[in-house]
Amino acid sequence: MELRLEVVQVPVSDVDRAKAFYTDKVGFVLDHDVEHIPGMRVVQLTPPGSSASIVIGTGMHSMTPGSLEGLQLVVPDMGAARRELLRRGAPVSEAHDMGGFAFAYFSDPDGNRWVIQEIPPKGPRAS
Repeated sequence: MELRLEVVQVPVSDVDRAKAFYTDKVGFVLDHDVEHIPGMRVVQLTPPGSSASIVIGTGMHSMTPGSLEGLQLVVPDMGAARRELLRRGAPVSEAHDMGGFAFAYFSDPDGNRWVIQEIPPKGPRAS
């Protein structure tokens, strides 16, 4: 059996505002923005380099906007990721070392909370 988590719904109150935040400030790629049936709008966005996407929209779930927390974006270089997010205007926190792994945090306009985790590439370390 193969099970792949590929799409996660993120509850937002204003789809256009959230779409702009995730594309402009966080750099997600817009996969599609479709109204499948009246009242059901599906906006799928993918973080650069990821095989998993998020979906925001209307008519899909009953979650409260801003209630999602703990989704993790994994990066190989926290410094570079933070600089790019800050350059784009994303409200990312300072990085914190948690025993060899760095973590930083940000929230979308509704308050959905994200974690950025640095996991450096495996391989020989420079001496």
